Amino acid sequence: MGLVWIEYAAFVAVLVLLTIPMGWWLARCFTSAHDSRLERWTYAAMGVDPQERMGWQRYGAVLVMSNGLLMLLGYLLLRLQGSLPLNPLQNAAQTPDLAFNTAASFITNTNWQAYAGESSLSNATQMVVITGLMFAGSAAGLAAAAGFVRGLARAGSQDIGNYWVDFVRMLWRVLLPLSLLLALVYVWQGVPQTLGTEVLAHTIDGGRTQQLLMGPVASLESIKHLGTNGGGFFSMNAAHPFENPTPLTNMLHILAMLLIPAGMTYALGSMLLKRRQGWVFFGASLIIFLCFLALVWTGEQNGSALLARAGADQQWSTTQAGGNMEGKELRFGITDTALFVTTTTAATTGSVNAMHDSLTPLGSITPLALMMLNCVFGGDGVGLINLLQYAILTVFLAGMMIGRTPEFLGKKIEVREMKLVMLSVLAHPACLLGWTALAMLWPGAADSLNNRGPHGFSEILYAYASATANNGSAFAGLNANTPFFNTTLGLAMLMGRYLTLLPLLAVAGSMASKASVPAGAGTFPTATPLFTGLLVFVVLVVGGLTFLPALALGPVVEHLQMLAGQLYP
Repeated sequence: MGLVWIEYAAFVAVLVLLTIPMGWWLARCFTSAHDSRLERWTYAAMGVDPQERMGWQRYGAVLVMSNGLLMLLGYLLLRLQGSLPLNPLQNAAQTPDLAFNTAASFITNTNWQAYAGESSLSNATQMVVITGLMFAGSAAGLAAAAGFVRGLARAGSQDIGNYWVDFVRMLWRVLLPLSLLLALVYVWQGVPQTLGTEVLAHTIDGGRTQQLLMGPVASLESIKHLGTNGGGFFSMNAAHPFENPTPLTNMLHILAMLLIPAGMTYALGSMLLKRRQGWVFFGASLIIFLCFLALVWTGEQNGSALLARAGADQQWSTTQAGGNMEGKELRFGITDTALFVTTTTAATTGSVNAMHDSLTPLGSITPLALMMLNCVFGGDGVGLINLLQYAILTVFLAGMMIGRTPEFLGKKIEVREMKLVMLSVLAHPACLLGWTALAMLWPGAADSLNNRGPHGFSEILYAYASATANNGSAFAGLNANTPFFNTTLGLAMLMGRYLTLLPLLAVAGSMASKASVPAGAGTFPTATPLFTGLLVFVVLVVGGLTFLPALALGPVVEHLQMLAGQLYP
């Protein structure tokens, strides 16, 4: 068992070491005064002015409108798939509701998949729509983070940067180079990268052949994890040996998911010229991450009380992983699966190397809770923004306790900022719980469930938590490819992305226009271990008060019923 904690400690050490150069490069990209020739050509081809100074309204409008146009383009290509080239299997076009769901999913960095990619999408749509929107969604999130951090760093300014400059730089300087490098490593490890669609394999029992589907997998896999996207080329996602063939690719997947979100905390400190402040946010995220990692590992390693009652041996030994191995790859076991589950939901990626629907009730609390909190490292760019909103809330609460106007990073936090922060904080649970309630009441929605009782509720709750948090993973016992779920989940993705992001861009604009205030005797310092602990406390308390009733109806009561030996048909 000691080897488990050695592996986890080594993982944290590597993550810390990678955070510094990644954060340094991100900060340099955000603050550079010069554009490369390739970037200038891109601006000219797009017909945009890189010198334009954008206030938060203009910045947010360009972000939403450009995302909307890309979503529309993706929708049209999915509807026309049957007429497009590179479709040797003659896959038909997606239905209107499924195409809407897919386009909304990938432009919002969610990557929820209500389809089987290898058998329903052509190579053309996999490369142009799916992979293309992966790059666009990730770059948009990073651009939003750049604008938000500038708002905190600037004083007496009416602009937060230029969206097009941030978007293009993230593509050319960060996402494309890193994705190319990682894709080459994946190909070296055995991940396919071909325009061919299938190969016939001879099985070991002799005389039989099996059709194996493949395609441009490595290029999708790299941006899938670096961009915290998560949508797989295959329906089995990273549990499929063509997506995740070796222990090395599995660990690279995990590190790639956290590389940019963790680097963003260091980039924040660099851009503010307050490195310790960046490490505070990294530390707060890491503390919550490790707590939930311990929870899912414990839940899965202890196994099922129902199997224990039946006399099944679930003990860990030198010959078996023990615990709950249902829905897991034997090659990854409990240890690597628990780390993957925690990472993919903390970073709102949604990639999976095991079936989350098969987690124990205790283990399933980790992915659900991390999506509900939606700020533990989080997705590219937006994760940092979500954590900063809790930092502002924490400073406000501390200021109220000592009777002073709260200050954050040298700026006074006043009524306007708190209204906007609370609008963003409340939009996430209102969307998540509201859509869940509607699905529970909608006639016929329960017909999509393959499980009854509290686990069936958990499947619906998980779906809308995943959509609203822009995660994309699923409890696959829910048949979500129906007009109702395709439409409502698509709307939940859009609302979860933009109803939380736009108010925070408004906060950035308001903060940028304020004058800096020198720290005084009553200023609450935010680059200290005390603030780190207080931030963790606020995140967990606000999240617990908001979502604990929903969790109690799902995994909590399921866990208690499992201990009592109760089953549902």
